[in-house]
Amino acid sequence: MTAALLAVIPAPSPHDSGVRDIATLSARFAYSTMCLTLAWGILSATGWIRRATGHEALRGGHVVLAVFSLATGSVHGLSYLFLDDGSFGVLALVIPFAGGGFARHAAGVVGLELFIAVSVTAALGRRVKGWFHQLGYLSVGLLAIHSWLGASANGNLATVWLGGITVLTPAVVLTVLRVLPPRALVRIGLLDGGAGRAERVMISVDDKKCHSYAICQAEAPQVFQLQGDGQLRYLRKPGARQLPLVQAAARACPMRAIHLRGAGQ
Repeated sequence: MTAALLAVIPAPSPHDSGVRDIATLSARFAYSTMCLTLAWGILSATGWIRRATGHEALRGGHVVLAVFSLATGSVHGLSYLFLDDGSFGVLALVIPFAGGGFARHAAGVVGLELFIAVSVTAALGRRVKGWFHQLGYLSVGLLAIHSWLGASANGNLATVWLGGITVLTPAVVLTVLRVLPPRALVRIGLLDGGAGRAERVMISVDDKKCHSYAICQAEAPQVFQLQGDGQLRYLRKPGARQLPLVQAAARACPMRAIHLRGAGQ
């Protein structure tokens, strides 16, 4: 009976084996650079790398890593269209659960499409608000789930778990720190506290650099407010309690348009 079963199960062709090898290799490159893209972007946008090293992070590196992640991720997905067994079609690569499929495939499809959308909208500048860029965290999460479930289903989990954890851990840690309230960041030393300082901070915003992403409003809503007409209103002399929030907003501004004076700035 076993021999009969083996007779009706065709062995994978050398062509399909080669295609799957390309898909696996491109997936590992995409996974690694995706995690590095997230970590680099957080370190650069928040100014933490400048605080730790005294040097500004090269924002071009974030863009290069994102482009490489998109390229290798696209190669990973498109390579399945060249399988002779016809197990994947165009619809299965662009529509989750099209013709059946697994949850891990749906997570990969949605994650990659969301990653592409975030990258495109980021390139549009002031025409798209910064909140959409925050969906990049969801995209990376879905793609990480897709990668781990795929490695487990294909029997590769034992060979990639160490490398996967190595690059995923800093991305997860930085993401958690990114969403912590500023007071918690002050306690752990990532932001300077303003308690006990008699000198107050003065805020100025360079209108030419400001692209109205509203990230500063997300960090310090009582100080920065983006109006419906796209104009940014802000308090020039915020209270001392707002200093950690203002510092977080200045570090998070992707255009470095917010300038602080006083209070040791």
